[in-house]
Amino acid sequence: MREDGRRAIGLIAHDGKKQAMVDWALAHTDFLRGAKIYATSSTGTRVAEAVDGLDMTRLRSGPLGGDQQIGAMIVEGKLDIMIFFVDPLGTLPHDVDVKALIRLATLADLPFACNPATASLLVAGLAHPAA
Repeated sequence: MREDGRRAIGLIAHDGKKQAMVDWALAHTDFLRGAKIYATSSTGTRVAEAVDGLDMTRLRSGPLGGDQQIGAMIVEGKLDIMIFFVDPLGTLPHDVDVKALIRLATLADLPFACNPATASLLVAGLAHPAA
């Protein structure tokens, strides 16, 4: 959690899952408005166009290094959550980068979700932590 008490969230979505990310963001606007969001370029653009009032920093496009920027934030302990909607049916020209992000999140014990259902459960768990 950031010094200001808000969570820092990384958002990434493959092209075939960008609409799913937009739909998920629309369903979780209150949570996202209370967070600092770091998103890859086109994912961030799509989400920001759909949801007003987000505190978002757009990084580079995933294939152009945006996913590596997110990875660096994970290593530096600057993210609290990563939501990365992976398209399992699409061609992944930068598959190695995807694996690297998942590896870093796992090593850092960073909560991360790769689909809308898991992302929603993660948000629900953060909104109502166990006693």
